[in-house]
Amino acid sequence: MKELGTRALSGLLYISLLIGSLFWQHALIALFFIFGLICLAEFKKLIQLKSFWPYLIFSLLYFGFAYWKLFADSSKGFNEASQILLVITIFVQLILIKDLFSEKTIPLFSTKRFIITTFYLSSSFVFLISIANFNHNFTPLLLLGSFILVWVNDTFAYLVGKNFGKQKLFPSISPKKTVEGFLGGLFFSCIASYFIANFTDTLSFTNWLILSIIISVFGTIGDLIESKFKRMANVKDSGVIMPGHGGLLDRLDSIIFAASFIFLFLRIVTYVS
Repeated sequence: MKELGTRALSGLLYISLLIGSLFWQHALIALFFIFGLICLAEFKKLIQLKSFWPYLIFSLLYFGFAYWKLFADSSKGFNEASQILLVITIFVQLILIKDLFSEKTIPLFSTKRFIITTFYLSSSFVFLISIANFNHNFTPLLLLGSFILVWVNDTFAYLVGKNFGKQKLFPSISPKKTVEGFLGGLFFSCIASYFIANFTDTLSFTNWLILSIIISVFGTIGDLIESKFKRMANVKDSGVIMPGHGGLLDRLDSIIFAASFIFLFLRIVTYVS
């Protein structure tokens, strides 16, 4: 009972900080910078990278794009830079997906460690704040809706999987995940997208429905990829900053991996419209 209370308290604090920051643009940027540093520290420990450079690269990348997005006059320059970053990030993520299906461990030679920390982790936080400031308008409900879809997917994937799960999804990496759980999370995320579309007045129901599928699929993949990194490091959690939950990376792994695909979809919707 005490452990359940601790878990609930730390989870409530995390959600309160996140939702509270959505009402002030600069608070959101500051909070996600702190989140990024914590996740980076946890991830560096998982892949045994002791260099200080990833922190500097993350800071320059994060605040460079944040300043460009919020204060620079040239949206064209930002769009071109974000497209380049998006292409590289998705390419690196596709390599990680490929490594996920390999029975071998993910190769982590020196150069690849820096590439992964930059274009798997650091760039994802750039896209998270870009989602909240899409088209140079502060629209935090886009980001909040994305987080809600992640939470709904994770919650119902666990509940459905625990009660009805039989077929393992990826037993070599995450023995508790099941196909039934994944489909349950996807189904309820699709339902949640209807309510998000109606209550946020941001995107159409069709667009939120597509986003729910993107988030469920790539969020699950992101969770599996982080699980593989943890298995390689022979640890249960990425950290201990959230009592009862583990590390912050454990809570953000899904949205971190899905962020670039969410941003890509929003760009496509804007271009088509």
